[in-house]
Amino acid sequence: MTTIDYKSAGVDIHAGNEAVKRIKKSVESTFSKNVLTDIGSFGALYDLKSIMNEYENPVLVQSIDGVGTKIMIARMMQKYDTIGMDLVSATTNDIIVLGAKPLTLLDYIANDKLKPEIIEQIISGMVKACRENDISLVGGETAEMPGTYLTGEHDLVGVITGVVEKEKAILGKNIQASDVVLAFTSSGLHTNGYSLARKLCFEIAKYKIDAMLPELNCTIGEALLMPHINYTRPVLHLLKQNIAIKGMAHITGGGLLENVPRVLPKNCSVEIKKDAWPAQPLFSLLCSLGKLNDAEAYRTFNMGVGLVMILSPEMVDKARAALKDFQEFKLYEIGKVVKGENKVKLL
Repeated sequence: MTTIDYKSAGVDIHAGNEAVKRIKKSVESTFSKNVLTDIGSFGALYDLKSIMNEYENPVLVQSIDGVGTKIMIARMMQKYDTIGMDLVSATTNDIIVLGAKPLTLLDYIANDKLKPEIIEQIISGMVKACRENDISLVGGETAEMPGTYLTGEHDLVGVITGVVEKEKAILGKNIQASDVVLAFTSSGLHTNGYSLARKLCFEIAKYKIDAMLPELNCTIGEALLMPHINYTRPVLHLLKQNIAIKGMAHITGGGLLENVPRVLPKNCSVEIKKDAWPAQPLFSLLCSLGKLNDAEAYRTFNMGVGLVMILSPEMVDKARAALKDFQEFKLYEIGKVVKGENKVKLL
C-alpha cells in the first residue's frame, strides 16, 4: 500500500525549515533593541515604550503592498535579490508620504514549490533595504501552495508599520494655489505598470530577456529589474530640518495622474510640465512600442517620477539646501498648484 504524506502532496516542510535556517542570522541583523522575539515565534513582539516617549500623541501608520508582476521579470532573469529591496521601498514610500518614520516590516512569500535558495535571495534584498533605512524585519511567512500557483510562480507582499506625531501627519489639507510641486526622480518603472511593460516588450516587440538595447545601455531585463528607490532618508531628513512639506505622493500604480490628486484638496489641481525632469529612455521605448498617448502613459507608468512633494514657494530653496548631502536623490521642480477640481494637467 502506497503511503501518502504532505511532501507527496507537494509541500516540503524540510525545505521550509532549510529556508529559515539560511535567513535567520541575516534577518536578525535588522533587529533594533525594540525587537523582543526571534524568528520562529508565532508573532513578533516589538517594544514601543521608548519610541512612544518621543511623541506627544503618537499614531501608528500602516500599509500593505507587493511587487506586482515585476516578480515575473525576476523569474525570467533568475535573479531574485532586488525584488526584496523593491518590497521594502514600495511599502515604506507609502507611509513616509504621510510623514511617518518606518519601524517594522512583515513579509509574505508564497509559491508553488519552496526553494530555499530563492527565498534566501529575496530576503537578502529585504535585509539590505531594511538596514539602509533603519527598519526591523520582524517576521514573515512562507507559503508553499501547489495548485494555487503555477510551476515556478511566486508572490511577494509586505506590511510596513511606522509612527507619526498626530499633529504632524502630512495629509495635504493646507495645500493651496501657488504652491510648488517638487519631484524625486525614479529608477525606472519601480513596481508599477509591469503587465503592460511585459506585453509591450515580450509580446509586441518580442525581445528576449537578455536583449541588449543601445538606447538603454543595458539589457531589457536589467532595465525592467532596476530596483525601486527608497526615499525614506531624504524625506525624514527634510522633516527633521523643519521643512514644511504640505503634501506628498508616492507615484505608484496610477502614475502621476491618479496619485497626485489623492493629496490635493477638492478645490485644487496641479499643472505639471512634462519636460521639467530628464526623460528616461525606458519610458520612451515603452511609449513608442505601444503608441501610448499621454493619458495612458502617465496613468500606467510613473514616467520617471518616484515621489512628489508640495511646498509653499518660500520653502523650495530651503528644501534644496537641506538636501545638499543627498545628491544621489535627484530633485526637480515640475509644476505648481492651481485652482481646480482635483486633477492633474500635463503641460
